[in-house]
Amino acid sequence: MKLTDNVLRSFRVAKVFRENSDKINCFDFSSNGETIISSSDDDSLVLYDCQEGKPKRTLYSKKYGVDLIRYTHAANTVVYSSNKIDDTIRYLSLHDNKYIRYFPGHNKRVTALSMSPVDDTFISGSLDKTIRLWDLRSPNCQGLMHLQGKPVCSFDPEDGQIVRPGPFATFKLQYDRTCEWTGLKFSNDGKLILVSTNGGALRLLDAFKGAVMHSFGGYNNSKAVTLEASFSPDSQFIMIGSEDGKIHVWNAESGMKVAVLDGKHTGPVTCLQFNPKFMTFSSACSNMAFWLPTIDD
Repeated sequence: MKLTDNVLRSFRVAKVFRENSDKINCFDFSSNGETIISSSDDDSLVLYDCQEGKPKRTLYSKKYGVDLIRYTHAANTVVYSSNKIDDTIRYLSLHDNKYIRYFPGHNKRVTALSMSPVDDTFISGSLDKTIRLWDLRSPNCQGLMHLQGKPVCSFDPEDGQIVRPGPFATFKLQYDRTCEWTGLKFSNDGKLILVSTNGGALRLLDAFKGAVMHSFGGYNNSKAVTLEASFSPDSQFIMIGSEDGKIHVWNAESGMKVAVLDGKHTGPVTCLQFNPKFMTFSSACSNMAFWLPTIDD
């Protein structure tokens, strides 16, 4: 089944899960698309089975809290940032709920976490104005970059580069003083970069030239919430939630809005991602929603 404008317009919420008592602050799909794990401000990690459409397990990180969470290349381990006590990143085995390793270094909240697509390295960005490079096999930071402000960072899914290789490009974009950048994602084909903000606009960049191809707006975010924006797996569509619980979808090539989907969310849709392997996506406020198309195009 191919993802088209009509198929996207047909998506409806198939299941809603109310496992959390507070906001879901992050979730991540396993690379095979079979499971999804969420982290919440209620200090819980909930593991869902995407094929059966149900929660499998709930784990807790009561002492340290849990914020940004990412699967490693093994489907039974995750790394996540802490939002209580300290700003150490933790490497957890889901199999036996035991920590494998700690990654101390940041001294303010971690705001970006990205796993390399090709090896066991990952990067983190923090309000301490640094980006750190790590290796899952060592607790020591492998690289450090100091910046002027709050960083956003991501790996290129094509080749695992943090920045474009030889010679890598540096882009300067006009700064919008009304909002700050909150996220950065590459499209799966490595050709596009999506920059999300805590205002009412997204920017789509050419990953090679840095030129702004489209700006997307028209969604509600008056309270400067950090809303997750995402590409579809085929890089053809861009989607973001809004503070009124709706999901806005655009065509990446034309820049035209394709759909506004109502997920009946009770709060801002802070997390939104397409499943990497199956024709479904998930969105979250304090509830988790699984979406499915209702037509075959």
